Amino acid sequence: MSHKAKRKMYSESSSFERWLRKISGVKPSSFAITIILIAYAVFLFGGGLFTIVSPIFPPYTGSTFLFIYPELASQFISDTLIAATLYVWGFIGVLALYKSTKYAYKPREAYMWAIIGATLLLSAYFILEVIILQKTG
Repeated sequence: MSHKAKRKMYSESSSFERWLRKISGVKPSSFAITIILIAYAVFLFGGGLFTIVSPIFPPYTGSTFLFIYPELASQFISDTLIAATLYVWGFIGVLALYKSTKYAYKPREAYMWAIIGATLLLSAYFILEVIILQKTG
């Protein structure tokens, strides 16, 4: 085999090996991992897995849609979306409360973030409680 052919074979296998090494060496940032884990938790807590297994679409009853399933035994797809949205809303409230602790030297800004965070967190909690009470009757 000629020297030119050997070098070409070596460079082709080498480029594939370099590509594999580059992909296997990728390390995502801690922020990306955190966002993925939070999204996964919200998906599970919101009932995403249950909705994938047995999806039920909200029915149209006369003049309105029924967005929330009336029993605890099952849920509509809209139930999942509402719950996941409220969980995200609550998590944003927790983040705003955390951000308020960073502004101890700026009381006005700390107070504003604390009010925003508490409002988001408590409103998400109370809306979820109202939905559960509505389901249980």
